[in-house]
Amino acid sequence: MMKKTLMILTIALTIAACTKKQVPQATSTQPPPLPADVQAVATVATNGAPASAGTAPAEAGAPSAPAAEIAGGKIAATGEFVSPVRSELSARITGRVGKIYVDEGSRVTKGQPILEIETQYVRLNLQKAEADSARAKAMLDDTKRDLERKKGLMATNSIPQATFDRSLTAFDQANAAYASAQAQVALLRQQLEDSVVRSPIDGVVAAKRTDVGQRLSDNTVAVVVAQTSPLKLRFRVPERYLSSVHKGQSVKANVDPYPGQVFEGRVTVIGGVIDPATRSLLVETEFPNRDGKLRPGMFARVELEPAG
Repeated sequence: MMKKTLMILTIALTIAACTKKQVPQATSTQPPPLPADVQAVATVATNGAPASAGTAPAEAGAPSAPAAEIAGGKIAATGEFVSPVRSELSARITGRVGKIYVDEGSRVTKGQPILEIETQYVRLNLQKAEADSARAKAMLDDTKRDLERKKGLMATNSIPQATFDRSLTAFDQANAAYASAQAQVALLRQQLEDSVVRSPIDGVVAAKRTDVGQRLSDNTVAVVVAQTSPLKLRFRVPERYLSSVHKGQSVKANVDPYPGQVFEGRVTVIGGVIDPATRSLLVETEFPNRDGKLRPGMFARVELEPAG
């Protein structure tokens, strides 16, 4: 009995000693996130750069905003120059290309010849048609003189009515034949005119899709001409700037090929629909580009004064 009591006491003392040696472990905890305004101040202190007023950290997965912001009291954005008119030219008649007068990048004026379709057979047919027209005219003149004589004879009852009617019919037929011959001549002359493709605008050759000897069929685009003066510049601004943009507003643009040079234009179109994906609207401006330095497809940095 004495041994059993001694064993129980020994076990109890051992447990007590082990309990005293255990030291509670400190649990690591993360500090709570700072509020948005405190984060902005912390960013300035850390990076030494001022934070934009009214901005907050972007949330993951949020749609990207348009490239426009208020900088120095001006709306700044990026846009792209586009041609207001882009004409895809095709020949009005089918045939092989005989001559090409331009290359890609060539500047053209309205009415300038671009290319010409071979017209040897058209010219031969025109010569024949002109001869047929001359023959028909001679026949018409002959029947007209005969009809005048018959009119005089009919006045004195020297010929029967049937003879006069035959002369009148011959004159009408000759007149119709001459009109038909004239129409054929006009048709072939128009084909000669249509064999030359001319530029409908002042601009630059954006693409040449044919060459000498190639046969052009109906609606085959041979050359693309783009207007370069004036040029349009399109960009997007957030919807909150809608009241700050109006038609006729002055716009300034800078492009990489001409550093330090400022190009000036005017707002011509303000989009009537807000893009639900970016919450932005389209703004279209026009630049005179009289010197031709600006090109379609060129990117630009845009600045415009907010409307008062």
